[in-house]
Amino acid sequence: QVQLVESGGGLVQPGGSLRLSCQASGFTFSSAAMSWYRQAPGKERELVAAISRAGDSINYSESVKGRFTISRDNAKNTGYLEMNSLKSEDTAVYYCNALGSRWTKWGRSDYDYWGHGTQVTISS
Repeated sequence: QVQLVESGGGLVQPGGSLRLSCQASGFTFSSAAMSWYRQAPGKERELVAAISRAGDSINYSESVKGRFTISRDNAKNTGYLEMNSLKSEDTAVYYCNALGSRWTKWGRSDYDYWGHGTQVTISS
C-alpha cells in the first residue's frame, strides 16, 4: 500500500514559519525524486521545490527561493519543507510528490505518487 502523508500545516501570521513533513511508505522512498507542490484557490497546482534521490540536487521556484528549504531523510522515509518569512500569497494546500522508475525483466515502469495535501494559511 503506497502512501504519502503530509503534516505540519496550519495558520501562521505573515513573517512566520512552518515545517511540513511527508511520510512515505509502501515503496522505496530513497529511489524516488521528491517534490513539493501547492495549489491556491482558483489557481493551478505549481511546483514549489524538488530534491533528487540522494538529496544532492535541489531546485526551487523563484517565488520561494531564499525562504523555503527542501530536505529529505531517506533513513526515515521522510521529506521536509521548511518555510520561513511566509507571505499571504503562500496560502495554499501543499502536496508531496514522489517520482521514479522501476526496472523489471519486462522493462521500465514509471510511478508518480501524491499525498492528499496539508493546508497552509498565512493571515494576520
